[in-house]
Amino acid sequence: MIKETSEFISFYKMSGSGNDFILIDNRDASLKMIDLPAFVRRICRRKVSVGADGVFIIEPSAIADFKWQFFNSDGSLAEMCGNGSRCVARWAYLNGVAGRELSFETLVGIITAEVNDDSVKVRLTNPSALNPNRSIVLDGRDCLLDVIDTGVPHAVYFTQDLDSCAVFDVGRKIRRHEAFAPKGTNADFACVTERQKMKVRTYERGVEDETLACGTGVVASVLAAAARNLVDSPVDVTVQSGETLRVYFSYRDGRFEDIYLEGKVKMVYQGLLFEEAYK
Repeated sequence: MIKETSEFISFYKMSGSGNDFILIDNRDASLKMIDLPAFVRRICRRKVSVGADGVFIIEPSAIADFKWQFFNSDGSLAEMCGNGSRCVARWAYLNGVAGRELSFETLVGIITAEVNDDSVKVRLTNPSALNPNRSIVLDGRDCLLDVIDTGVPHAVYFTQDLDSCAVFDVGRKIRRHEAFAPKGTNADFACVTERQKMKVRTYERGVEDETLACGTGVVASVLAAAARNLVDSPVDVTVQSGETLRVYFSYRDGRFEDIYLEGKVKMVYQGLLFEEAYK
C-alpha cells in the first residue's frame, strides 16, 4: 500500500455538466513553493496526467467560507467560472468546509451558493452592460455579436442551425479577434428553441477548444437572448454534454440582476498526484 507523503498532493476530480475540474485544498498553504501556472498546465494534460478544463486552488478567506484561485488548463488565471463555482460549492459542503448555504471569494467578488444533493445553484455577480450587435469582420464578412461580461468576457452569436456551426474554427477566430485584444473573449453559439429553452455551444478562452459546457457562456447567451426579448426567466439551456443548466434573471431598466445558475454536479473521484504527474 502506498502511503501519503509530502511528495504526493491530494486532489478531487469533479464535473459540472461536462466541464471537468481538479480541486486542491490549499488552506494549509502546502503549495506555496510550486509554480502554479506550470503545475496547472502539466496536470491538465489529458492522457498523460489527470486532465481537466481547469484547476481550483482553495485557500482561506477572512470574509467568506473560503476563496479560490482558478486557472484555465493553459495556466492562465481566470476571474470567474460558472460551472466551476457549482463544483467548488458541492466540494465544500461534502468535505465539511461549509454548510449547504455558503459563500466564497473570487476575483469578481463574493459568490453565494446553495447545495441540494447533486444539484447546486449559485448566485453570480451582476454582468457588464450588454453591447448588442457589435460588428466584426471574419473572413471578409461582417459578423454581428452580442458582447457581455458575466465574470469573464463573452461574445454571443445567434444561429438557427447550431449543430452545423464550425464552433472550433469560427470560435477560435472570434476569441483572438483584434476587436477583443489584448485579453480575448470566449465565443458562444446560441439557438433559441422556445421562450424558456435554448441550446448553447462555447469555445473557451484558456482551454482553447470547444468545451462540453460553459456556465458563464450559458448565462451570457441567455441574457443576450433576453435583451432581444426572445426568452423569459427561467431558461433551460442544453449544452454540448447533453445536460441542462437553468438560468434565472431579472431585467429592470435595461439592467440584469438576480442572476442564478443551477445544474447537476458530479464528484468523480479523489486521488493522489505523484510528482511525475506534474514534473
